[in-house]
Amino acid sequence: MKKGLSTNHRRPGLAAATDLRRRRFTQWLAGSVLFAGQRVLTAAPREEERQGSADETLKVAAIQMVPKLGAVDENLIQAEGLVRQAAAGGAQLIVLPEMFTSAAAFHEDMVKAIRPIDGAPARLLKDLARQENAAVGGSFLAEDGGRVFNSFLLVMPDGATWRHDKDFPTYWETCYYEKGSDDGLLSTPLGRMGAALCWEMVRSGTVRRLAGRIQLLLAGSTWWTLPEEAGPDHPLRAVNLAMLTETPPRLARMLGVPVVHASHAGPFEGYDSPELPDVPYRSTYLGEAMITDAAGEVLARRGREDGAGVVAAEVRLPARPLASEDIPDSFWLPEQMPQEWIDSWHRWFARGEDYYQTVTLPYLATGEIDDYVPPYMR
Repeated sequence: MKKGLSTNHRRPGLAAATDLRRRRFTQWLAGSVLFAGQRVLTAAPREEERQGSADETLKVAAIQMVPKLGAVDENLIQAEGLVRQAAAGGAQLIVLPEMFTSAAAFHEDMVKAIRPIDGAPARLLKDLARQENAAVGGSFLAEDGGRVFNSFLLVMPDGATWRHDKDFPTYWETCYYEKGSDDGLLSTPLGRMGAALCWEMVRSGTVRRLAGRIQLLLAGSTWWTLPEEAGPDHPLRAVNLAMLTETPPRLARMLGVPVVHASHAGPFEGYDSPELPDVPYRSTYLGEAMITDAAGEVLARRGREDGAGVVAAEVRLPARPLASEDIPDSFWLPEQMPQEWIDSWHRWFARGEDYYQTVTLPYLATGEIDDYVPPYMR
């Protein structure tokens, strides 16, 4: 526990809002128990208790990290410091980036970064939520029942926890975890929330499964750009950055709810692929931690050049969200989604799944990383 901070500690100005929400779910919390692997709490607040008739406000924060690839212990220390900074500023709900324990690339340290679903990352989230009297969420590579997921956990101060597993892994990520199957809905005492991780945010299916069902979207990404060798003026760099910066506001308009987007920033070095494990891939995470209101107006933003830090804003959670932009019929939301990226996204499923089955899963059992042998060489 943080020195000098009791579990009953409340920051100035937070007590009234906290007491209001606590009264709504005290009875429900008395019977809720979370254990490793449980995905849905056994009882949820009644819809009439959650919905209310008037909008409520919440001070939220998005964390931007400058991670060290695959270095769980170092990244946990950085995450803790930034969450405490956000809490000191009065944030009632704090979101960490996708895979805040490791970031992402093709590298053997990604396999080593996998932790049990109730392991050190989950314990840190619970400790921070309790000690700082705030809801805290973030995703990490989580082992559950001999399988690995990119699991987002949202933890309340009393330890009550909600979970979302990212639906489709992207590119390298296919080597390290499998797709989830939940709908991303988090019906919490603070409001009806949705979770979306990185490229979940650029698919229309994500918006459709959340539309009309949430009051706030919690998002996190590990969004990288082209490799250094592509050159600084490659046109797809601008396309990629525009896709990232435009996505949270568009989601806000399509869903009619505020968006809290946490992100990574800074350089990293991984490798090209399982077939080319010695070819470096040097690139950068693009940052863009951001908070928008329900109309898509950016209330706070942190660019890549700003490095690690916190963005915070007070948002209004609409009791009845009203979308201001239509959801397109296309699979992908961005209008300029390059075809080569789409083709690569599909190709990676087979090659990543093979690595996941022959290297990642055996590592969970043995603690040893086997050399990868592509199917055409077996």
